[in-house]
Amino acid sequence: MQQHFPSQLLEKAVGEFAKLPGIGRKTALRLVLHLLRQDKDEVEQFANAVAKMRAEVKFCRVCHNICDDDVCPICADHRRDASVICVVENVQDVMAVENTQQFHGLYHVLGGVISPMDGIGPADLWIDALVERVKEGGVSEVILALASTMEGDTTNFYIARKLQPYDVRISVIARGISVGDELEYTDEVTLGRSIMNRTPFATSS
Repeated sequence: MQQHFPSQLLEKAVGEFAKLPGIGRKTALRLVLHLLRQDKDEVEQFANAVAKMRAEVKFCRVCHNICDDDVCPICADHRRDASVICVVENVQDVMAVENTQQFHGLYHVLGGVISPMDGIGPADLWIDALVERVKEGGVSEVILALASTMEGDTTNFYIARKLQPYDVRISVIARGISVGDELEYTDEVTLGRSIMNRTPFATSS
């Protein structure tokens, strides 16, 4: 049933909020009406924060995590173990792993997984950048921490093959995570155990 709005400005705002993932038009209307009840200064602060984030946020030139500077705080932290790189699909996965407080190495964000059905190939991801990091030396282990899906497994296999020429241990997180589960939705205890109990990755499997 089509909604009728008393204001075109309200309708346009609802339409924009409804474009967000997981937000239907009813929820969008509720959010917009909430903003209308707030002080103008608070709404301007909200809008400015979103605009500033979009305009000024950067991607770490080392690991491609989101940050405010050229290098993210994790890569810049000399207390981290730079010899171990945890490969994840997206920024949310970095946050998920960090929340476990079980991993103290560095990360590499791929920006997705190989998915021919969606038109995503290796060249669309930061795989070559990972190979370059390993090629530069100083990396002893690469942990493949991708989702237990067909696309995740395909990406794991491709990366492992690309890294074969180099003297680096390749491991995969333990299957404490159910097949098909996304990392960002996995509880911290299970994810932490999966990283700590990682196993060598077999390219022949």
